[in-house]
Amino acid sequence: MQSNTEQNLNDISGMIIGASIEVHKQLGAGLLESVYEACLVEELRNYGLDVEQQKQLPIYYKGKRVKEDFRLDLLIEGKVVVEIKAVDKLLPIHEAQLLTYMKLTQCSLGLLINFNERTLKQGIRRKVMNFNEQDNPLRTSASPRLRGEKKENTNIVTE
Repeated sequence: MQSNTEQNLNDISGMIIGASIEVHKQLGAGLLESVYEACLVEELRNYGLDVEQQKQLPIYYKGKRVKEDFRLDLLIEGKVVVEIKAVDKLLPIHEAQLLTYMKLTQCSLGLLINFNERTLKQGIRRKVMNFNEQDNPLRTSASPRLRGEKKENTNIVTE
């Protein structure tokens, strides 16, 4: 049985995917990432969702904040990270980028969406990260040190 939080995240995820499919249906493949992002933001706001666009995340190096920030494409309802791509093929570095943003925001759900696909379904990757301290760690390229924090245990599930 799903908890209310899991159901809420699944509902939000479903709305994001539905909005992405609508944008792809209207625009097709072959445009710039920024175009898809702007249209997806519009569609998500039409669904009544809270959308933060190009959210800045500070970078810490050896405990000090540096001038540059990470910029995640979209943060939906403060709970779901969405990373948008318009590339020939999704690569492991794109997934690592999503996982880094999920760790930095402590969001357990992330979507990587590549609009440069004939059918959008082929371009969607859903990632779930468990921040439970009792679970075995699965290391990724994202480091808690980026946040100026000590090591934490996380599990990552690819769906």
